[in-house]
Amino acid sequence: MFYLSKIVWLLAQPLSLSFFLSCLAAVAVFCGFRRSGGLMAAAAALLLFVTLYTTTGNLLLQSLENRVARPPNDPADISCMIVLGGAIENEVMSGRGGIELNAAADRYTQALRLALAHPAAQILISGGDGSFSGAYEGEAGAAARFFAAYGVKPERLIAENTSRNTFENTLNTRDILARDGLANCLLITSAFHMPRSMALFDKAGLTVTPYPVDYRTSGTVTVGFDFTQPSLNAQNMSTAVREWLGLFGYYAAGRIDWPF
Repeated sequence: MFYLSKIVWLLAQPLSLSFFLSCLAAVAVFCGFRRSGGLMAAAAALLLFVTLYTTTGNLLLQSLENRVARPPNDPADISCMIVLGGAIENEVMSGRGGIELNAAADRYTQALRLALAHPAAQILISGGDGSFSGAYEGEAGAAARFFAAYGVKPERLIAENTSRNTFENTLNTRDILARDGLANCLLITSAFHMPRSMALFDKAGLTVTPYPVDYRTSGTVTVGFDFTQPSLNAQNMSTAVREWLGLFGYYAAGRIDWPF
């Protein structure tokens, strides 16, 4: 299932679909099916335009980010934090060393802030190597070094370094919580990723308090054109489509009870 989901996403993301439609259009025209080729070319151009020059992706992302609100104030007492992986650039680190964070760095910086404010809290970092090859260091190991570098004591850190996706995050986390007797933890992940994460944790019978971070939209995006940031629009469209596909895919597989 893990490798199938990777292949499906490789083909289904908006820019890939635009490319494949363009290729099919060229083949159709070359083979004499000009009408079909023209329709496919038009579909590819329309998809590319919507992805690059409209607010569609931002709206889809915003709809996810708005579903689970962050508490207005930090919890007064935190005994446990679960930080889901996805903020470490494993491939870059394998070549250059150090600790390299990506756009989801808030997962770790916000967790670090809370960890320093609540020195008794345990920190469970869940995330392994989610690449095709499986050749990189698991994310939780690098994340543990990140926290230790800022003064968090190693005995507070629990590294779950084998999960490759959010479903495996949930199953492995459930086992660790049961093993260590931890309960009522704070769940920290990107706001757009929180609906799927909470659905999985609910299905697994785990009670957690959501603490979404890493917002990518303002919360006030409306329908319209946007010619100012096509590359960012494409990135947000890709992120949103991937997350919505994940919700529906997990629902179809029986891993969550309801995608909404």
